[in-house]
Amino acid sequence: MNAQQLRERQSPLKAKYKDEPGSAKRVLHGEGVLVPENLSCRVDMGFGVAEAGLHPAAGGDGSWACSGDMLLQTLAACAGVTMTAVAAAMEIHIESGAVRAEGDLDFRGTLGVDRTAPVGFTGIRLFFDLKTDAAPDQLETLLKLTERYCVVLQTLQGGPAISSEINAG
Repeated sequence: MNAQQLRERQSPLKAKYKDEPGSAKRVLHGEGVLVPENLSCRVDMGFGVAEAGLHPAAGGDGSWACSGDMLLQTLAACAGVTMTAVAAAMEIHIESGAVRAEGDLDFRGTLGVDRTAPVGFTGIRLFFDLKTDAAPDQLETLLKLTERYCVVLQTLQGGPAISSEINAG
């Protein structure tokens, strides 16, 4: 998709959201089904089902997806989509590219081995490998705008309010 095609798609949305700010707010959903016998959870991804279970470092056998890996994959996907859209808008041609997310996790925290060990990632890094003829200043702007508009990255950085509840019957 080129810059003009992207503008044609986004222009009516931007106008609507500017005129009717409430129309831009949506509730997105993620749902899973617990599979207690496997210590796993099945998530319908819309195009297929992913089953997440314990990482081998937490006692899993490696036969299920790890939700920590899935978080990083989601970040990579969002950052990749955002980068391609920003590149199109900036009229930067990307011949090919890849994005990788990696994160640091101390399993002592999630296993309760050390109460001072954090539960969750303590550092996450994104790497983009691009084949492009864009100038260094264009690439710097591309990266900054990708970081700015990547929903998952901004969510992780901002730490949204999260609530939990159990409904039992």
